[in-house]
Amino acid sequence: MNNKANNLENQQKLSRLLRAGSKRNEAISVVKSPGARAAGWAVKVKSNTSHNFYNVAIVEIGDAGSLPVEISGQLQAVNLAESFLQTGQLVAGTYVAMTRAGNKYVFYAPV
Repeated sequence: MNNKANNLENQQKLSRLLRAGSKRNEAISVVKSPGARAAGWAVKVKSNTSHNFYNVAIVEIGDAGSLPVEISGQLQAVNLAESFLQTGQLVAGTYVAMTRAGNKYVFYAPV
């Protein structure tokens, strides 16, 4: 039941983001309870694979003034802020917050 509620809440958040259009969202928050699995990850965009699909690597954020460190191999994620019909324009090296929606990793990063 809790998983269904979380999925519904995530779908509603994505719908709100999509309706917001080109408005810039300046903050993302991820809440997790003790013992729960990670609901979101900080990632670095490595390259564009096709349309709005990107190769990304999960990073660990360290102390202030230190660079994020890659802690995973590359994953494929979809940028929901870009068209599914055109080539993506997000620059490699960009850091974004990523989550999982169904069987896809997704993030929202306006270009």
